Amino acid sequence: MKKFVLFTLIALCSISSYSQKKKATVKKATTTAKGVLAKVDNLVAEVKAGSFQITIDGKDAIVVKPVDAKFTPTDVKLTSFTASGTKLYLLSWTEKTLNKTDLKTEDITTVYSNVYEITSKKQVFYNTQLTNHIVEKVFLDKLKNASETQERMRREGFEFFLNPDGTITQKNKTQENKWVYDTAKMEFVDAKKKKK
Repeated sequence: MKKFVLFTLIALCSISSYSQKKKATVKKATTTAKGVLAKVDNLVAEVKAGSFQITIDGKDAIVVKPVDAKFTPTDVKLTSFTASGTKLYLLSWTEKTLNKTDLKTEDITTVYSNVYEITSKKQVFYNTQLTNHIVEKVFLDKLKNASETQERMRREGFEFFLNPDGTITQKNKTQENKWVYDTAKMEFVDAKKKKK
């Protein structure tokens, strides 16, 4: 009788463990058109023929910059806005670079913000903000017996803000600049000078 109960328990356990196995599900990868990074209206930001560009209606293009195969921008955004009654487009993206040696590691993040007037295919404003996170091994004596790891952050350029009214603000620790679009010059000018 004990053998029968033991055999029944083993059979039940094996049946329940066999029936609870799940089949592996296969997920289909979602892909976008090769090189297309952002779209708005009739514009496409893409990497094409060795250049990072804004393609207009699939025909004309504004070359933002020449690039190589290693170019991998992140957070690419293409946004339309109106400034002084003119429709403009903001293209922003981030590039990351890692420089590493035995004693020093630099993790560099550069945020680009370019504003374009599409009708004339003109860049009317640009901003670059660089953040460099540095981790460095520093020796405390000439014989290099004692060392310490130092970490610091270096910033260059301005942080870019597009305001709801179409003006631009640039900020860093010590300075703030405000820019207004001048339709006659087809460029952003200093807001203080425009008022004069």
